[in-house]
Amino acid sequence: VMNVITIEDYKSTYWPKLDSAIDQLLTQSPGDYIPISYEQIYSCVYKCVCQQHSEQMYSDLIKKITNHLERVSKELQASPPDLYIERFNIALGQYMGALQSIVPLFIYMNKFYIETKLNRDLKDDLIKLFTEHVAEKHIYNLMPLLLEAQSTPFQITPSTMANIVKGLYTLRPEWVQMAPALFSKFIPNVLPPAVESELQEYAAQDQKLQRELIQNGFTR
Repeated sequence: VMNVITIEDYKSTYWPKLDSAIDQLLTQSPGDYIPISYEQIYSCVYKCVCQQHSEQMYSDLIKKITNHLERVSKELQASPPDLYIERFNIALGQYMGALQSIVPLFIYMNKFYIETKLNRDLKDDLIKLFTEHVAEKHIYNLMPLLLEAQSTPFQITPSTMANIVKGLYTLRPEWVQMAPALFSKFIPNVLPPAVESELQEYAAQDQKLQRELIQNGFTR
């Protein structure tokens, strides 16, 4: 028989453990080893769900992550233009990486509260938070910089460009409309099929890219 967990117990003992683990997961760099016991956190969540604290725990989790993302957004706003793309890429990668640990830790809450009571999914909810609190606030600064970087070869690495464009597409597919040619380089089938009458234009674009590569020291 499980000991009764009062709301006071939850607030003073259980949530602080979860809070500190979430902090570490949200701020770790890729490849970091974090000294948290996944088993202990998993068990903490399980007990709180069994004792009817899911609603409180979900509310605390959303508030915690929203506050974190608002800080991330402010830091990005303060970034100089030459570091902006790279920092956005790091913020996006770090958050998506953190979700790979956070979502499984809260699997019981997801199954017995979010899916059944709210008819939603935790991962979708947390991705939506990043869209609302970070991506939407930065998309109009980010997109011109991405287009400029795309037209200046080697200003940023192809992997950074690919990560951001694919990430933005995952967050909100309709952002393709802002820069269809850019998205089409990384996302298959986002543009309508090629039309014969436009083949000359495609050839001209290709030749322009070849010229830029040669100017930057790349031989054919």
